[in-house]
Amino acid sequence: MPSGFCRLRTNASAVRESTPPNRFSKYQPSPLGNFQPIDRTENFSLKKPKLGIVGATGAVGQEILSLLSQRQFPFKQIKALASARSLGKELPFEDSVLTVEEARPEAFRDLDLAIFSAGGDTSRELGPQAVSRGCVVVDNSSAFRMDPTTPLVVPEINPDALDRHNGIVANPNCSTAVALMALCPLHERFGLRRFFCSTYQAVSGVGTTGLVELEEQVKAWAIGEAAMPEAFPHPIAFNLLPHVDAFRDDGYTKEELKMRNESRKILDIPDLAVSCTCVRVPVFRAHSIAINAEFTKPVNVPDAHAAIEQFSGVELRDDPGNKIYPMPIEYSGVEPCGVGRLRVDHAFDNGLALWVVGDQLWKGAALNAIQIAELLVEKDLV
Repeated sequence: MPSGFCRLRTNASAVRESTPPNRFSKYQPSPLGNFQPIDRTENFSLKKPKLGIVGATGAVGQEILSLLSQRQFPFKQIKALASARSLGKELPFEDSVLTVEEARPEAFRDLDLAIFSAGGDTSRELGPQAVSRGCVVVDNSSAFRMDPTTPLVVPEINPDALDRHNGIVANPNCSTAVALMALCPLHERFGLRRFFCSTYQAVSGVGTTGLVELEEQVKAWAIGEAAMPEAFPHPIAFNLLPHVDAFRDDGYTKEELKMRNESRKILDIPDLAVSCTCVRVPVFRAHSIAINAEFTKPVNVPDAHAAIEQFSGVELRDDPGNKIYPMPIEYSGVEPCGVGRLRVDHAFDNGLALWVVGDQLWKGAALNAIQIAELLVEKDLV
């Protein structure tokens, strides 16, 4: 094995080597993510929370339900919540079905914990209502991320922030979570000073509409027809859009400022300098990010490799001579983020250039939220 190359876990690597790429996987996790259920019950207190999933019918909500089962999250009761238009819809869950109830304040009266994935407006309206009824909220939207009283948490990075929650815990933006999974171990080793990045964000970032639009445009192109864009401002098939979220007066998008502001809060570096360009790419799932980072201490690639290898939740995939580096097709429906292309940056003093890939619907949203919920239960904070 080449120096600095960390082989993937046995079950995932075997599938990567033996399974050809699944053409589109119909938006579901790729068979490359072949996980066995993990018995986590011994790590939890005896208390099993009554759990609610707000936005259960959406793309992230569906991933949350699937991951809850895979990770054997212990609960006494689970309730699927969504808007009134989904009332009564049945969702398969384990060996039964969940009947969707309307997400309204009274629905949280008998719940201990709720994971919100229904957008900022819903979170701002119902999050405080849930808390007032004794329910702890893990929120996937941007509604509370920059509230100084609300912890913004990536469990591998700042789990102790949960101890200060006042009823709501925020989940970071998808691209921020993926980027920091690579940067945090390097920060711990070398001391992060600033970073520049360009994101390559999958269409899953806008939910099911983005996934459907990309597939429809590819099919239309194949038969020589045009498909008008709806989810995006321009065609996304065979195209790149340097436009994710709304533009501000200074020329940056809100998504690009999230990378700076959320990174400062999660890493607890208030003056961290960050410049980001966010790009939407014709990939179904998994965001990729190219990062150029400067550190306060001298850097070298072997120590950078060691830092990545020793950090929970990331895999080192860095053997470019053998064409081994992380790619979105490998990290769709996979828990860890992949890091590769590590090299000394020629433009920075004490700089490193790197590439990181992670599933937007998992580590960028559903998985991170469930990991937060697991920690809340383990710490008896629910």
